[in-house]
Parts: sequence; C-alpha cells; structure tokens
Amino acid sequence: MYRNLNSFIDRLEREGELLRIKCHVDTDCEIAEIADRVFKNGGKALLFENTGKKFPVLILMYGSEKRLALALGASSLSEIESNIKKVSQLANLPHMSFTEKVRLLPELFRLSRILPKKIRSKAECQEVIKIGEEVNLDEIPMLKCWPKDAERFITLPMVHTIDPDTKARNVGMYRMQYINRNSTFMHWHVHKTGERHYQRYRELGKRMPVAVTLGGDPAYAYSATAPLPDGVDEYLLSGYLRKKRVKLVKCITQDIYVPSNCDFVLEGYVDPQEEKGVEGPFGDHTGFYTLEEQYPIFHITCITHRKRAIYPATIVGIPPMEDSLLAKATERIFLEPIRLMMQQEICDLCMPKMGVQHNLVCISARQNYSSQAKKIALGLWGAGQMMFNKYMIILDQKTSLNDTDKISSLWRGCNFKNSIFITEGVYDVLDHRAQYQGKGGKMMIDLTKSTPKEITLSQKEDAEMRALPKWSCVFSFSEESEKYNGYIGTAKAIVIFDFEANVLNDDELLWLALANTDPLLDIKLESGTLLIDARIKKELDRWPNVVTSSMDTIELVDKKWNKYQIGEFLPSPSRKYIALLHGTEAAVKR
Repeated sequence: MYRNLNSFIDRLEREGELLRIKCHVDTDCEIAEIADRVFKNGGKALLFENTGKKFPVLILMYGSEKRLALALGASSLSEIESNIKKVSQLANLPHMSFTEKVRLLPELFRLSRILPKKIRSKAECQEVIKIGEEVNLDEIPMLKCWPKDAERFITLPMVHTIDPDTKARNVGMYRMQYINRNSTFMHWHVHKTGERHYQRYRELGKRMPVAVTLGGDPAYAYSATAPLPDGVDEYLLSGYLRKKRVKLVKCITQDIYVPSNCDFVLEGYVDPQEEKGVEGPFGDHTGFYTLEEQYPIFHITCITHRKRAIYPATIVGIPPMEDSLLAKATERIFLEPIRLMMQQEICDLCMPKMGVQHNLVCISARQNYSSQAKKIALGLWGAGQMMFNKYMIILDQKTSLNDTDKISSLWRGCNFKNSIFITEGVYDVLDHRAQYQGKGGKMMIDLTKSTPKEITLSQKEDAEMRALPKWSCVFSFSEESEKYNGYIGTAKAIVIFDFEANVLNDDELLWLALANTDPLLDIKLESGTLLIDARIKKELDRWPNVVTSSMDTIELVDKKWNKYQIGEFLPSPSRKYIALLHGTEAAVKR
C-alpha cells in the first residue's frame, strides 16, 4: 500500500512516468489543455508545482495501462484479473472437492485480512484542521477544465455517505461544482447510491452527513468508480487490491470514517429539505457538455488535510481520455464476477474507448440454444451499471474481440433482419440523445450465426462522402445530399452526419454516431442496409455542444510550451474539434 499520494508520486518518478512543471500555470483551462495534449499523445503524469495556490496539482496519474497497474498495486491488469478469478471461485466453495478447497485456503486467509480497520488516534489526513469560518475552498486548486464550464469543479472526489437504515457506507465519485468558499453542488444521479441515501434522509426529515476525500492511496479513487453491488464496502476492494487493511479515522465534525492517509477531507452535510440549485454546464466524459440541471448543495463544516497535501484531478471530454483507462480496469477486474454470478456463457467483454463506457459493449459468448444472444443482452441490460448500455454486439466464443478483420467480415455477412434486437430501457442521464432523460432505445446485434462475407465498395473520399470497404460502411456528411442512395442494398450501413463532422477520423466518427443516436428513433433497415442518422436533432429543445478548448487557451499554451519543459511541442486536439461547434455556448445555437 502506498503510504500517501506523495509516495505514489515518488514511485511514478522512479519509473520515469512523471513530469514536473515548475513554471506558473493557471487552473482556469490551462492545465486541462496541457493534459489533453499530453494524454492523447501517450504522455506521462503531470505534477503542476506552481498554480498560485499552496498545493500542487497531480493529473493523469491513471493515464496509461502501466500507471494504472502501478496505482492498483500490480504489474499488469491481467495480474489483477487472474487474482479476481481466484476470489470468484469461492462462490463455488460448497461444490468443490476437498483438494480444491485446500488450494483456496491461502485466498481465504488473505480475504480475512482485508476488512477496513478503524483507528482512534488523529491521522495523517488531520494534520491541519479548519472548522467553521476557517473553511475556505479557495485555497484548493480546483480546476476549470473547459471554457463553458459553469465554475471550477472537483473531478476526483470520493464521496462518503451512510445508509440511515443499515448504516452501510457508500463511496461514490460525483463531480462537485464550486459555489462559494464553503459549499459545492453534489452531482449524484437518480440511479446512484448517493441519491438513494439522499431520498431516504429526505423521507426521515434529517440532514444527510457527507464526507469527501481527495488523494491518499490511488486505489481508493478507483474503488469509488468500481461497479460494486449496493451495500458492498468500496474499501474491501481497496484492501484486496493492496493486500492490506484500509485504516479509517473518524471525521472531526461528522460521524463518518474515512481513510487515514487521504490528502484532503471535506466534511459537511446535505439538507434534503433545502431547495436545490442550478448546477452546470460541465464538459463531460461523453465528449459533450452536460447542461444546467437542479442538484443538492453540500455545506462544508470542516476541511482537514495533510501538511504536504497534493490535489489530485482528472479531466474528461472527447475520447480517448484518462477515464477510458479506469473503464478498462473495470472491464478486466469485473469480467469474472459477471460471468460467474450473472451470465456464465460469457467468455470475454470489451468496452471500446470511443463508446465512452456505456454506449458500446462487445461480448463473446458460448451459444447453446436459439435466442441465447437475446437472453444475454436482456440479462446485462438489467444488471448494475450495464443497464446504461446503448449498443451491444455479441459474437461466438471462437471470435477474439481483438480480431477486427474477423469481426468486420462477420458484420458484412450479417442478415440484419434476423440478427437485430431493439428494445427500450434505462439510459445514463448524461445521454443527450434521449428523448426522455434516462430512457431510450437499446440495440443488440447478434453476429454469432453470421457467415463471413466479402463486399466490395468503391473507395470514395471527398468532403461529402467516405466509404469504408473493410466494414462496407458509408459515411455521408451532407444534410441535403442523397449521394448515399446508390449504396442502399449494397453497403451494410450508411451513417449520415452533419457536414462539419468530415474533419473527424473513423474512430472519432464512431464516438459521434454512438452519442448522437437512439436505436429506436434514428436507425431503420432499408433493403438490408442500416440507415443511421447521427446528425444534430434540431427538434429537441436542448442539444449540447462538443467539448473543446477556446482559441485563447490554445494560443496561450502554444506560446508557453517551451516554458513547461515537458518535451517536444504537441498540437491541441481542440483545433480539429472546434469545427464541430454550433455557436459559442454550451448548448447548440439554433
């Protein structure tokens, strides 16, 4: 276990995975623009030592598979996956032979030693204590990441809440928008455990105690994002990853226990009887702004921190971003529990980074009877965070999810009339295409019975058309043009974009198509060809703009690049994405 965030930084530095930036850098958009350039070019973690605040800022600490594995205490994600498989086997303990049970004794002993442990003395996270009038969020280098963000945000918070009935602790990660020196918004969604606790306190007519931690062992923040069942303590996962108990200390002003080695603790409450406030916009992990909505207010009664505290942050926006690595860890760590407890026929699972976690999942599975693919889809769409999935592709167990040539060949040989299943279900509330918030269409494409097939399309590349012979798809970039009509009945899919999208590469177009469509409303089958409308839906009252830096910030970072001393010049990804903007506000101008 890392003693604190400083010890993890030391490890990153020894591994050649950290760059220190000593010149002054502004927390208002400049840090985010630098981090976006560095991450999208496979760069290192960044420690900003001069932000005009007392505390340094660490960003991109999970920003590569190597750093993520280091953060979780392993040599690789596959090592963690292998260890989780051993734990999952314990579910079959009653049915095992004596010899098999003996082999698992070391694992049982290890699990008995990972329960969180409460300590009574003051902890490292309470070296400095500020209560009441001393509380001042302005001392913390919170980031404003994108130009139309409403304010500065805390982007890596671990939000601790307590079920008032069972007293079970939940640790979730919900962004927090600055309001003033002692309050923020608390952005928990209707589907989240924090919101469930909030509603229960409201029924009871009580204030809801909350504690927010930042930093500490990097396994903590990952555990807060993990899709654990409601009621399962996130610090059990942290302890398992670390092979050591997490030590917890009681907060100063709230009856909540938090890790003793965190960098910051924000203690306070949410009053469910208080009127909510308007939170947002915020440049989100979908690659679009989430627009203004009503959320509760978190009142801070006490801030404690380490004397040498580091402020941890992340940014989200047009993928790929750092959160795609955290999603990859979840994909590998939770595959075996999903298999064992819900869908034993599943062999492998992949959430492509351009699907921003929820929009696309690919699965390989054993097929033993008719409609098994539909059974898998319906089961997953009713399970945990997988309920937010929009598009699902299912392949047979012999097809590797990394074999894009094989998958594209099966795609070309698919009879969509018999292989597509569309239904309706729960959406992530951040999905802007949803006709009703949190509700929309879902599509499963069954490629398990598909016959590999070759289809030849003419290679056409101009401002209005792009053909992809490998996938037998056509991209059209004109609302008026009907050029694509000649491909109906020949191409497997035709995707229609707004003209501005012609600047994007194929991966970026996949992101845009997944984000801008609802399978129930925007897809139809015509003569064997899928027609997919991925344009802005002007009939909707609110449609968000994509997330990009401003030209002022881009030019500032260009000018200062040599001062950062972090290597050769990297151009801004936003220079391309600015072409997608419709107006200059967070919402599309109509």
